[in-house]
Amino acid sequence: METNLKELANKLEINLSEEQLEQFFCYRKELKEWNEKINLTAITDDNEIVVKHFIDSLTIKKYVPEDSKLIDVGTGAGFPGIPLKIVMPSIDVTLLDSLQKRIYFLEDVIAKNGLKKIRCIHGRAEDVSRETFNREQYDIVVARAVANLATLAELCLPFAKVGGLFICMKGNKEDEIDEGKNAIQVLGGEIEKIEKIKLPSTEIDRTIICIRKEKHTPNEYPRKAGVPSKKPIGRI
Repeated sequence: METNLKELANKLEINLSEEQLEQFFCYRKELKEWNEKINLTAITDDNEIVVKHFIDSLTIKKYVPEDSKLIDVGTGAGFPGIPLKIVMPSIDVTLLDSLQKRIYFLEDVIAKNGLKKIRCIHGRAEDVSRETFNREQYDIVVARAVANLATLAELCLPFAKVGGLFICMKGNKEDEIDEGKNAIQVLGGEIEKIEKIKLPSTEIDRTIICIRKEKHTPNEYPRKAGVPSKKPIGRI
């Protein structure tokens, strides 16, 4: 795994140290062991974990400044938050997930890898983003999720500072971008860049959508838990 991961990371202009490789190795081991007890990922092959989880997470590193404050919304098994933390020790990371079992897993990975300046929050984005110490407090908000862009924008943009960046990681979803533009504007954002890539040494397509927070999110957003997914802004 070490050589394969190191070579693939090099293609993203990321040079992994031996310590970082060991941290990824430990992460993969814990992921596979915990996955037998709780549902964390459908991807269990060693090489696929490297490519589809670790390398995929690292494709957005170039958009994350050193020393920035980052929140990973709906982090699941820790992607992309933990891989970014491993390669960027200076960033301050918050992992948010609604399932307590996944939080236990994340805390285990953090402890076994000795990661600092990283914390886990158990809760729903609709509730957590209304808390004063979380609302509009983050330089970078990331989401690697299956929800449509309009829903993700409502869940994520309230966390971003004015001037901050929301990075949405998707498959090849051109139609979602057009449908989500209205919601993004309502929530105070503006699409800054759309980058289409293939994961290194694969034919797997990815779309990275960078949304700049231009103004404060109106106080009525996000709406109550469950509403953003059932009635995305623009479809109400």
